[in-house]
Amino acid sequence: MQRLYDFLRRHPTGVDSFWALLLLCVSLLEAASGMPDGGRLPAALLSLPLCLTVALRRRAPQKMLLLVTAAGVAQLALNVSINAADLAMLAIVYTVASGNVRWASRYALAGSVAAPVLASVRWPNENQPVATQALATVFVTVPFLLAWVLGDSMRTRRAYWAQLEERARRLEKEREQQARMAVTAERARIARELHDVVAHNVSVMVVQADGAAYVLDSSPEQAKQALETISGTGRQALTEMRRLLGVLRTEEGGEGGGEYVPQPDVEQIGELVEQVRGAGLPVEFAVEGAPRPLPSGVELTAYRIVQEALTNTRKHGGPDAGASVRLTYFDDGLGLLVEDDGRGAQQELYEAGGADGMGHGLIGMRERVGMVGGTLDAGPRPGGGFRISVLLPAKPGGR
Repeated sequence: MQRLYDFLRRHPTGVDSFWALLLLCVSLLEAASGMPDGGRLPAALLSLPLCLTVALRRRAPQKMLLLVTAAGVAQLALNVSINAADLAMLAIVYTVASGNVRWASRYALAGSVAAPVLASVRWPNENQPVATQALATVFVTVPFLLAWVLGDSMRTRRAYWAQLEERARRLEKEREQQARMAVTAERARIARELHDVVAHNVSVMVVQADGAAYVLDSSPEQAKQALETISGTGRQALTEMRRLLGVLRTEEGGEGGGEYVPQPDVEQIGELVEQVRGAGLPVEFAVEGAPRPLPSGVELTAYRIVQEALTNTRKHGGPDAGASVRLTYFDDGLGLLVEDDGRGAQQELYEAGGADGMGHGLIGMRERVGMVGGTLDAGPRPGGGFRISVLLPAKPGGR
């Protein structure tokens, strides 16, 4: 049954042609049996365009409306009384009223009112009083008006559904755009994470490897210690890399994410400083104010800022550089101050928005700080070296 219904929906003209053929047969039988001898041929001939209107009403509704008008005028002129073929007028009125051509709909409405009046005038019932004939005309007009109202209601309903579909398509496009933006933001976040992990740990490993090569013959114990530092740093880098990969691989429902370490926080900055000291860079570390838990995004940002700043000190500060890290807990946030007394970065590295050798260092810092609603100030110190000052809010806010 469903297949038959789908077939009929796919072939509307075929369905209309079936009803037109059936109406033609009824009209011809009526003309042959119910019409006087002089009216049979005109009635049969006028049935053809009226039934053709039913067959092609959906393919060419405006043309069929004009064809029905011509047939109706001919019917009045040839004195062919109302017959079964005139049902085509109701069909075309409904069809053009359900369409989007407004002139045709108004024309059909006017014709729905005029046709019954003209028919009552052309073929009056002389045995009935005028009031009864007028009432009969009203009754004949009602089906035409109902056909027009139903068609117009169908047009309104189709327009409503089309509007809903358009809105659904627009919302779907917006969701796709938001999804792409979220993917881009996540890629940028992962790129920053990868840069921080790789830049910091690899720089430590390079420094230790150079030191081990330098003292390999003269001080095997120091070379061994440097190699152990390289090994530990490499393991730490792998651990953080696994964590990042775990974020990418975690499936819906949180499966697969429990085996990876949590993100770094403010408490681990002390361990970071010790690691940098072990790599040969003197670092002073101080905490002011009462430590308290902060949002995870703020704590991760603070850790990464210190990590990147100390990495830049090793890269650009020179062999005798030293650094200091100070954390200050305020009532409404956390302050970071990282300074070094080395040569400092080149002027363009902070004037152009900040960059390290690969263009990600200070840019990444500014993006991280901006994502949590903080502020960052970076530049050379008056007495030499480089200074990074950051203020992070206790409640992170978006850009």
